[in-house]
Amino acid sequence: MGISRTLGLMLAVASALVIAPSAVAERLLKVGIVQRFGEADTDVLELVAPNGSLSLTFEQGGEAVSLQVNTAVLELAAQPLPEPQLFERLVLGDYATFETAEAGAREWEARGIDVEVAQPGRWQVWAQRDVYSTPLVRRQLLKNLRDRGYDLPFMISEVQQSVPQVVLAVGADRYLPEQLTVTGAGDRVRVRANAEDAYTYVGSLHLQPDAYGSFALVNRVSLEDYLRGVVPYEIAPGAPAAAIAAQAIVARTYAMRNLRRFAADDYELCATVHCQVYRGVRVARGQTDRAIASTSNLVLTYDSELVDALYSSTTGGITAPFSDIWDGDPRPYLRAVIDAPGQVWDLQQLPLSDEQTFRKFLSLQQGFNESGTSAFRWRRQSSLDELAGDLRRYLDRSGHPKANFARLKTLEIVERSPSGRILQLDALTDLGIAALRKNEVRSAFGPPRSTLFYLEPLTDSSGALSGYTFVGGGFGHGAGLSQYGSYNLARLGWSPERILAFYYPGTKIRPLDESVVLYGGD
Repeated sequence: MGISRTLGLMLAVASALVIAPSAVAERLLKVGIVQRFGEADTDVLELVAPNGSLSLTFEQGGEAVSLQVNTAVLELAAQPLPEPQLFERLVLGDYATFETAEAGAREWEARGIDVEVAQPGRWQVWAQRDVYSTPLVRRQLLKNLRDRGYDLPFMISEVQQSVPQVVLAVGADRYLPEQLTVTGAGDRVRVRANAEDAYTYVGSLHLQPDAYGSFALVNRVSLEDYLRGVVPYEIAPGAPAAAIAAQAIVARTYAMRNLRRFAADDYELCATVHCQVYRGVRVARGQTDRAIASTSNLVLTYDSELVDALYSSTTGGITAPFSDIWDGDPRPYLRAVIDAPGQVWDLQQLPLSDEQTFRKFLSLQQGFNESGTSAFRWRRQSSLDELAGDLRRYLDRSGHPKANFARLKTLEIVERSPSGRILQLDALTDLGIAALRKNEVRSAFGPPRSTLFYLEPLTDSSGALSGYTFVGGGFGHGAGLSQYGSYNLARLGWSPERILAFYYPGTKIRPLDESVVLYGGD
């Protein structure tokens, strides 16, 4: 039986479907649901058992401790050090996304430098801490890089008088736990971080040190239970069934291909938009649960390897090739596709690298999968002073040598790809040009919702440049599946298989087994 027919039958009988769990489905993921706990000394975590009690196990002073409680609170206290301690890392590159950071890491490795990818906020490539383990060695490496003309690497150094100590509060009692493990009755624990929304997680929770001198709360959860906390948040539960099923396959594929993201912190995935939004099972719903069950163990592959299953809210009418957004080897299945069910534009005859052709494309409103959605077409404007503030903050975060510029003079789109995405935008400042490439453009400025835009200058009463209007389409990077586009295709009667073949040409849906390569490197 073909996979398309299998999916159709599964969706038709999903309400009565019972699937025996596979070994892959039961594979435990390690998801950092709270990152960098302790970065602020006011951080607080509340742990509650929705039903029954919590089991807490940890060591304190070398002795094992086990507690049964209904509620526990994790707070912070400063632990003085016997003597000041240098906390330091050599940052070789600072990036908006993991994909580009990983490509940067490979380039540094090709130069003979041992590296690791970390995420202390933005993604960074560090000189490997275990290899470059002393201040002298790190400074010698930085000097060598400077002598060779590399001006972007920089050192972050901090002399610490104390380190954060986690305090476990249970009623009036206080403990100083090491490697805390939390389980709840029915494998459910409700977590509230810093008085924000609470989410309920299945599986176990583990508090562990991270690479930044703080802590991570890690949920060990089966793949299929993880998806129950992803799919309802990544696609509207009221979406058509075929669109939800397509999203479930993509989310499963994405998770299993990206388990290497947080190796520096000893977990695999995060719970934010830097990976996939994951918020436990509090709002797991019947329709999304049925889509997950109906596609159980199915993934998207290319040449027997999991695809880089990137997706976004809205493409703006054309999907982005991988290399239009990130550095690294092209993904053959992430290419420019006109996001419409019919013929509305001939990209071969009318590539969007030409500025006037691109503007004509953006003037089109009808016939696309996303026509009528709020982010399909947009206009946003900003003054030069506001744009200068955006750019200054971005350059400062990334350690750019021109971060201290005083005045932004102009913005100029230098290069655009055949899919219309900006490949380079130059920001002319009083210190010279800061060249922004690909997705950096969206990270550097507030107005653009994607890199699919053009600029209209704004002038003041004297005719002097005062700012820009950003005129564009789409929301997000635009590569792979368009979530809003998939709604339209599903309403037209397209199957999950056909939707995924449209957004990821040349791929194949297949069961995840030992013959599938999770990640072969690029």
